[in-house]
Amino acid sequence: MVAVLGCCSLLSGCDQTADNASSAPVERTRITALVWAPDWPDEMHKIADAFHRENPDIMVDVQFMIGNSVEENLKPKVATHNLPDLVSVNPNAYSAELANQGILADVGDSAAWDNMLDSLKPDWTNRYGKRFGISGGVAATLIYYNKDMFRKAGIKTLPTNFEEFLAACAALRKAGFTPIVWTGAFPNMLANGPFSFGFANNVVAHHPNDWKQRIADGSLDLNNDAAVDIFAKIKLIADKGYVQRGYMNTSYDEGNRLFAEGKAAMAFQGTWSSGELMHGNHFETGTFVPPWNAPGKAVVPVVGSETGFAVCETRNKKAAMKFLEFIYDRGYPILQNKRQNVSPLKYVGGKTVTDQQIVDYVQHATQAPLTAGPYYSYLPTNTIDMLHPLLQDVLLGKKTPRQAAQALEKSIRHEARTENK
Repeated sequence: MVAVLGCCSLLSGCDQTADNASSAPVERTRITALVWAPDWPDEMHKIADAFHRENPDIMVDVQFMIGNSVEENLKPKVATHNLPDLVSVNPNAYSAELANQGILADVGDSAAWDNMLDSLKPDWTNRYGKRFGISGGVAATLIYYNKDMFRKAGIKTLPTNFEEFLAACAALRKAGFTPIVWTGAFPNMLANGPFSFGFANNVVAHHPNDWKQRIADGSLDLNNDAAVDIFAKIKLIADKGYVQRGYMNTSYDEGNRLFAEGKAAMAFQGTWSSGELMHGNHFETGTFVPPWNAPGKAVVPVVGSETGFAVCETRNKKAAMKFLEFIYDRGYPILQNKRQNVSPLKYVGGKTVTDQQIVDYVQHATQAPLTAGPYYSYLPTNTIDMLHPLLQDVLLGKKTPRQAAQALEKSIRHEARTENK
């Protein structure tokens, strides 16, 4: 009996050892994702949750960027060597240099890179051939308009130049409507919208072959009436009373809401907000190319790569790369069905919704003889940060449009000298 009891005790101990082994904690990796998502934070959480369900050994800590630009969120992280594992980046010289410094990983061997539209890949490749990110979409800024308000104001044809645009604004105001929304508290959209179109039609149109090189070497002349007019147009629309009351306190979300609720006739917004602005309203929404051109001149549309994602060279690089692949694979429909933007991918798995008007708009814009990208894709990073308060200062009357143009030129030249040392 002693022998039997001893044997049973031994077997019991073996069972406990087996149980303990099977219940041993699984080694988990926690990655951080620092994301620019002003209008889709819930969707980013859903993507992270779906990824974790498929990969229980990887936890995703989603953090959101604040302020007016991606770059102002990245610079302190880079300076303090406190890098996230996956991060939102813009397709510009700053991100390209981060890749050159070994801060951003090369994502060129990923399926997401292979699946990205070939036309976007040059935006995400630095001069040394390093492929540093995947675009979030095909980005364009445009004017969304309330067709009911236009009809009630007697506007039968859409404006095709800036003089006609001002006439349309006057007709809308006479009919009792607020013509357009200005987001003074979120100058990022003023930069994406009227500034980018002003730069495209007043600067790029005058230097169609070498405007980017002039920015890079600091030789771009902005001390002229054409450059002053970029800022003057933004100020003029406000001074004429064509924007909403309290426009300097209007945030990104509030600006979109004012249009969606029928409290303004137009919104100068991006394709990335089409899911919010095109549907769910009690009116029919249309779109047109912002007519920031002079009479008799062809309009230069703004179209390019949207803010996308990159992987940082951290110890969690492998897990972060796996999350990047998921975002542009099974996670992509979650993102797309909220935003309804133009996909940056050749093939999209799963059921997605894309607004046909937005697709048609982008196709029309890209066929123009000359186009320019959004401001964040070509201005130096410190100039981007300087531009946001500069736009607010112009609207507040603290700086004249000429002083703003001179400040912009000075910043671009300073950044070129610093970069070329």
